[in-house]
Amino acid sequence: MFTPYLNFDGNCAEAFRFYERCFGGKIEFLQTFGESQMKDSVSPDQYGLVMHVTLKVDGATLMGSDATPDRYEKPQGIYVSIAPKTFADGERIFNELAEGGVPEMPFQQTFWSVGFGMTEDRFGIPWMVNCEAVPAGS
Repeated sequence: MFTPYLNFDGNCAEAFRFYERCFGGKIEFLQTFGESQMKDSVSPDQYGLVMHVTLKVDGATLMGSDATPDRYEKPQGIYVSIAPKTFADGERIFNELAEGGVPEMPFQQTFWSVGFGMTEDRFGIPWMVNCEAVPAGS
């Protein structure tokens, strides 16, 4: 099984609180460097960075952390794909992810799905929203 692990540039906690609400999940674990046994391996100004967070959504897991400033790189060459069951759910999720981000392909019906769209969210994470339902006649 694959579990996406997202890295952030200091805003991991904010991003995961947003994802928890957007996807209807639950953060099961969140620990900062300052709260961990690793606090001596980072400078005090990095104590508030998230060392690890786990979000559960409908049996799936999304994990993440803040990279220390010397290690952060913007995600490239990947998308996190989510498969809502209905067009309405997909459109809502896409719109929330796209708000303040950079939409690449508007959410719309395609030949393979009743709803598909691509966007980078305001935290710099690229997403594909691809509804499970296929259009009639496909």
